[in-house]
Amino acid sequence: MGFYASYMLKHTDCKITATINPQLLCSILGFPKLHLILMENHFIVSARKYRPATFDTVVGQEHITTTLKNAITNNQLAQAFLFCGPRGVGKTTCARILAKTINCTQRTADCEPCNECESCTTFNNSTSFNIYELDAASNNSVDDIRGLVDQVRVPPQGSKYKVYIIDEVHMLSSQAFNAFLKTLEEPPSYAIFILATTEKHKIIPTILSRCQIFDFKRIRVIDIATHLKYIAQKENISFDEQALHIIAEKADGALRDALSIFDQTSSFTNQNITYQNVIENLNILDYDYFFKMMENISSFKIAESLLIYDDVMRKGFDGHQFVVGLSEHIRNLMVCKDPKTVSLLEVVETVGVKYKAQSDAFSGLLLLRYLGVLNDCDTGYKQARNQRLHVELALLRMAYLSAPKTEDADKKKITDLKVEALTSNENIELVAPGSSNITVQTQTDTLPKPNAGGGLKLGNFRGVKESIVPIVNTKKEVIEPEMTTSSVLDEFTTIATFKNFITHLNDTGKNALHFILSKSTALWDQEKKELNIIIPSDYYRPEENLNYKIDIQAFFKKSAKATLGLNIKEGDKIHVDEKIIYTGRDKIEFMINQNPAIKIMMEKLGLDLMF
Repeated sequence: MGFYASYMLKHTDCKITATINPQLLCSILGFPKLHLILMENHFIVSARKYRPATFDTVVGQEHITTTLKNAITNNQLAQAFLFCGPRGVGKTTCARILAKTINCTQRTADCEPCNECESCTTFNNSTSFNIYELDAASNNSVDDIRGLVDQVRVPPQGSKYKVYIIDEVHMLSSQAFNAFLKTLEEPPSYAIFILATTEKHKIIPTILSRCQIFDFKRIRVIDIATHLKYIAQKENISFDEQALHIIAEKADGALRDALSIFDQTSSFTNQNITYQNVIENLNILDYDYFFKMMENISSFKIAESLLIYDDVMRKGFDGHQFVVGLSEHIRNLMVCKDPKTVSLLEVVETVGVKYKAQSDAFSGLLLLRYLGVLNDCDTGYKQARNQRLHVELALLRMAYLSAPKTEDADKKKITDLKVEALTSNENIELVAPGSSNITVQTQTDTLPKPNAGGGLKLGNFRGVKESIVPIVNTKKEVIEPEMTTSSVLDEFTTIATFKNFITHLNDTGKNALHFILSKSTALWDQEKKELNIIIPSDYYRPEENLNYKIDIQAFFKKSAKATLGLNIKEGDKIHVDEKIIYTGRDKIEFMINQNPAIKIMMEKLGLDLMF
């Protein structure tokens, strides 16, 4: 039993640690009781076991590895490098590969370490005297940096370069940074510094200016999924590609996180990684929930939508997590609308086909409105007192955005019937269950006539007065409301009613519409029997034209008993060149312009016009 292991010997108060044959040790010591505890660890996590050893095996950082290989080949190495980027993307790994490659004595043709020479062997065994790694998180004082500077003065032993890898360099204190400046700027020719950090903004500018900066990027989902597939095949682990994509998405661009999740899921599923097991282990919502939710929303199935959300809550998922997932789902539907953006969809091919099929059922504008509703829900979720109701209201708003247009048409038809009924001169009987018939009689005053001068005064038109008088009717039959016959409009009646409508807006507090229409010009088209309202371009809003038409036509039906043909057009811009009245003289001049007799009166009274 001759193998290298560590054993803990326990006998009363005697504890011995040995690395010799246990049987020989037992015979030499002759202990009556001997407990041997074998300290072995067969399992190595994937993040360490499959850590890249060459530039070509680094995942998703080709722009970094290509630059470093070219620098080594052309002998253009800088004295200091700064590797910055998010966690788990290969900063420290690339630093180690760079350190091993520049000291390798038998580099390959494509500038990769041979892993066979003495320098590579000592590095792989972690016994190299020319490559130092310093954790700045725990060695961040001035004394630590001074010790490092003292080591730099000693030349390398048996290698060309002496490499110092300082991880989490942003954790150094400001005094330590200042102590490091001179050495970093003018190190010996054999010294190379490789700094790594996740928070580049915390490093002082004087350090940044002395380094070549390499920005590592987040690794794409497809690259992480491909690497996980390679590892699963090497470890003889069965898997679903969709499950690996879920793990890659959960890692958020960090390969180390993906490998940790991969090991955890592999243990949970007993070497059989399936989609269902992954979403159960990682507490992730299934795609199907979002597909079903969008189908129900598009079909205006409110009850089914709320039941799906209830099912999500019953399974222990957070409401905010559901909102974020549904927003991501709608985002994927939007990128499927254009073939140019389909590449932004980071899912497996089978799920991508489902996204493409469902995106055809929605317009881009409707999806954008959905995202607006969910964004408001996401923003106010934490402040909401009843968070479940907050999400349910968002789902209701989304459903009503896609409600069938026939309902809106029916509502408008009913409204028009009510308007016609109220403006009719005939008696309408309203019958309520268990009550006698009630007849509602409407009386409408006629429009005023023009004054003697032929002009129209807005003060004469103060709205149409109506009185509704309930009259008890003993008739049993019910008379259905009938539409009145529209009267023929002429220019005088139309213009007068329109001015009356402007006055009505002012009386009812609709100041914005009153202001806009008061600036407009009303022209009667005798040939087409239509009213053309020309709004100056300063106030013209095409998206509001429909609302203007509805209000004006409803007023004409109510007051003039006629259907108005109406066109709203854009006119020229108003050019205002009016003098603003500030001083007393300005006021006098304004009054004289309004009534010249004031000037004559002031001259007769001897008043000064200049005050």
